[in-house]
Amino acid sequence: MPANAAFPAELPPRDFSARLSRRAPGMGAKRRRKHVGKRAAVLLAAVGFPAIAAPGDWTQLAIGNAGRAEVQLEPMPFERTGDSFPGSAFYYLAPDEPSKPLDTGAHWDYEEGGTDPFGGPTARSLRLNGNAADAARALTCLTQAIYYEAASEPDAGQRAVAQVVLNRVMHPAYPNTVCGVVFQGSERTTGCQFSFTCDGAMNRVPSRMFWLRAENVARAALSGYVYAPVGLATHYHTIAVHPYWAPKLNYLGTIGAHRFYRFNGPAGTPGAFRTAYVGGEPLPAPHPRSSLAQDKADASVIDPLAIQKAYEQGLKTAQESAVVPTAHGLAPARPMAAPSYAPEVQARGGDKLYRGEKLPEAQGIRPEYQNSGQWIAQPGT
Repeated sequence: MPANAAFPAELPPRDFSARLSRRAPGMGAKRRRKHVGKRAAVLLAAVGFPAIAAPGDWTQLAIGNAGRAEVQLEPMPFERTGDSFPGSAFYYLAPDEPSKPLDTGAHWDYEEGGTDPFGGPTARSLRLNGNAADAARALTCLTQAIYYEAASEPDAGQRAVAQVVLNRVMHPAYPNTVCGVVFQGSERTTGCQFSFTCDGAMNRVPSRMFWLRAENVARAALSGYVYAPVGLATHYHTIAVHPYWAPKLNYLGTIGAHRFYRFNGPAGTPGAFRTAYVGGEPLPAPHPRSSLAQDKADASVIDPLAIQKAYEQGLKTAQESAVVPTAHGLAPARPMAAPSYAPEVQARGGDKLYRGEKLPEAQGIRPEYQNSGQWIAQPGT
């Protein structure tokens, strides 16, 4: 037998194979433990599903009568017969309360007899009737007053300051222009009406954002906007000070950081405020400085108590010299003293020269014509 003959029962070395496990020790047990949880979940689902599928028998999950409550839907009023009419849905679905205005203390037109929230009369609306130069100067001056007096105040505080300035424009005790009111007393070293006009505050460059905000308030006020809460106030001061005149004026209330006052007596009534604006605005700048002697001389002009007293005295004098209607025309309310004449006039007859002795009544007018031009009967009677 040849030497290279192979027995059928013997295989070449390359044909030998063996199945040897290449897993690390313990890997099989770990895999088996990995699937234990899944198998438990599947088994639990198979057992619990029939119970959940029968809600009638699973009463443990029920919460009161939540599953058995029935909701009764009532028809809307306009859906019921007899309660509706064409367009009725609009009224039923309208809001319960009307929307409130943005600012209940402001209005554009003066209402006769209106009162402010503090209990006093309101101011009248003021409109500029001057030329373009007057309007530009008035806007600048009022903006300056609002900015330097109340730049950090809310809208109510700024509107209140603007209204005080306009109230002074309409009062005969103060200048009749916006710039005249704002810069009144600015020539004084102390005691100017608005402190920013004489304390150097205007040397600071204004902030553009706050300046534009103050300008919007000023423009509205000069267009007829009336801020009613301050009423006829002509004075205010910050809550940090207490001026000497505060107890003698009529305190209205506090808005923002300022306390507002109006005159007592006739000077604080609506009849004391004029309604016409004549224009003639001066330059929107402080006045030239005056001497100390001039400051003392002008003290009574800007003193609120002196102004209040002078107004009362002037009104009393005007009432005493007023005339009243009589049967023979107008006559003084009280007898007036006989006038005094120069010696030469007195020699020629004095007061007799000016008496109405030669009027038609003294010339023998016929009786039927004496009542000519008078009513025969009073109309409406």
